[in-house]
Amino acid sequence: MRYRILSAFSCALLCLACGQLAASEIPELSWDDLVPADYQPDAVLGDLDISNLSDGDPRAKIAMEKLKKLWEDAPVVKSFTGQRVRLPGFAIPLETDTKTAKSFILVPYYGACIHVPPPPSNQIVLVNAPFGAHIKEAFDTVMVEGTLTAGAIATDTAHAGYTMTAISVEPYKD
Repeated sequence: MRYRILSAFSCALLCLACGQLAASEIPELSWDDLVPADYQPDAVLGDLDISNLSDGDPRAKIAMEKLKKLWEDAPVVKSFTGQRVRLPGFAIPLETDTKTAKSFILVPYYGACIHVPPPPSNQIVLVNAPFGAHIKEAFDTVMVEGTLTAGAIATDTAHAGYTMTAISVEPYKD
């Protein structure tokens, strides 16, 4: 009987140690990791030299419409689906109370989604933080850890190429 208790205790300690080891090995992604290697967004514009277009040029309007569609439908890296990862970025709160954000958009640079055009959808992550993330103001820099899912989703603010269910949201420390 004592042998079984000792074995169970040893097994529990081993599982605990393995869990802690796995948590310390969670990969930190860069924003470039979220873009497929073969993605060539400039190909949609063909030979059009946009530097020679004025705002009133009908070709500029057509180019912007193509670019907007291309950005909204930007391809994602599907192999990240279901992976637990860490990703730093700038937070734009969506669903908030006075102290926390239950959902927010994570973007790679300050000012993204405010300016037109927004970044491609594969550079926007919709984060769900059921526990409520402490985000003081728009564009706080944070490190988000959670489970990533590749797939398009539209919000009132932007088209996101990924969603993440957050396990933790911490202020970013360089």
